[in-house]
Amino acid sequence: MACVTLERAEGVARVHLNRPEALNSITMDMLDELEVVVDEVANDRSVRAVVLSGEGRAFCTGADLKTVRELFERWGDYVEYLYRLTAVFKKVERLPVPTIARVHGYALAGGLELLLCCDIAVAAEEAKIGDQHANVGLIAGAGGIPRLARRVGRSLALEILYTGRWLSGREAADAGIVLRAVPEPDLDDAVSAITDQLVGKSRSSLSYMKRVVLAGEDVPLETALNEERAALLEFFSTSPDPREGIAAFVQKRQPIFHD
Repeated sequence: MACVTLERAEGVARVHLNRPEALNSITMDMLDELEVVVDEVANDRSVRAVVLSGEGRAFCTGADLKTVRELFERWGDYVEYLYRLTAVFKKVERLPVPTIARVHGYALAGGLELLLCCDIAVAAEEAKIGDQHANVGLIAGAGGIPRLARRVGRSLALEILYTGRWLSGREAADAGIVLRAVPEPDLDDAVSAITDQLVGKSRSSLSYMKRVVLAGEDVPLETALNEERAALLEFFSTSPDPREGIAAFVQKRQPIFHD
């Protein structure tokens, strides 16, 4: 594959968007390759965390506008592209392990939408992050509007969407779009500080935690509580990891999880 690459080591899958000459803008080929990689990672029981990053000078600058302009002339193909975009981004969001966006350079439009599909984002302080669809007479269509509103609240989301302004990595951290911002030379260390804490965990427990959080968003508390209880009972009744974790704690040793 040329547009997306995958490296796996010590429980961490590193997914790289690899169109640096186009600032990792998204084509149909890139979507196809990203879907293949996401499916592969989802089925790899050795993976405890996924780091998504971009090669070159950008994380991702969104849809390739040359591609979009051509697709406008073939409306059915554009509709297919949009549906593919939302479906693949949803697969990223639903990966059964923690996902971390490593953000440097530009994360704009669809790049912001992809960032918002990750559980955690760590950005370089110098990064430029924004929606910017309004700057070219467009609107987001891959989940950016509802995900941004849920991440930062209605007023701030609309201000960012309406103005099309770019936020620095530090401003994005203050807004809650990313977890934290660090100087770019420290970005890899900041991401590793998170992944290092995940590789020894039970994959199943991480997956169930994520499931509960996703299922509990924007539903009544009672519904979320029911989902949490159901997930816990399913996890405890189907995985050996809870018993192993308790035994290891009692025996004062490191647990050896099944997966």
